[in-house]
Amino acid sequence: MIELTAEEVRVLGSLVEKERTVPDSYPLSLNALLLACNQRTNRDPVVDFSEATVETALAGLRDHGLARRGVYHGSRVPKHRHVVEETLGIDASQSAILSVLMLRGPQTVGEIKLRTERMHAFASLDEVERAIDAMTTRDEPYVVRLPRRPGQKEERIAHRLGGAPDTVRDPRPADATGVPAEDARGAGPSRSDRVDALEAEVAGLGERVATLEGQLAALRAELG
Repeated sequence: MIELTAEEVRVLGSLVEKERTVPDSYPLSLNALLLACNQRTNRDPVVDFSEATVETALAGLRDHGLARRGVYHGSRVPKHRHVVEETLGIDASQSAILSVLMLRGPQTVGEIKLRTERMHAFASLDEVERAIDAMTTRDEPYVVRLPRRPGQKEERIAHRLGGAPDTVRDPRPADATGVPAEDARGAGPSRSDRVDALEAEVAGLGERVATLEGQLAALRAELG
């Protein structure tokens, strides 16, 4: 079973996400990947990686056969891409689920459907369930269904690429009893669908600006 470090998990999740959400900028330069890892929206936890941290994580992912580096057409710098589907033997829907779990921690089925929309459009919750089942019934499962904690109404799904399931924390804040606050209130997801969509849109705009700035800098360098 592949067991990744926390840094490798964040880098791999970011590569999968950006392949789907900003395909024109993919594969990613080291700087673009650093920005993706340190993104403050749609991430839990928020991190502040250095270039050296990302480079070390990329080396580890290459050792696991999950990432590759090369100089691609139209670029003068090495760029990085994932090969998670090829290496793990999963499809695009399953890699989208893994990406969300790697970037945001354990999620309910409903949260997974919502947060994978920009990467893979699941037609229904049943379709999400089938993709999850395909990864939980393998000889070496890539995801696991976490036992409900007291007060929880829905089970949550966690990836297993970073270690045993009990090492994966529930990302939601808990109240004094240890029950996630939203479950204690009997509420739904911690953020509204609209806020999630706005966060994703802002993140996408930030990525486009970063890409344009990089292209402008390269053009200035060529023109002297």
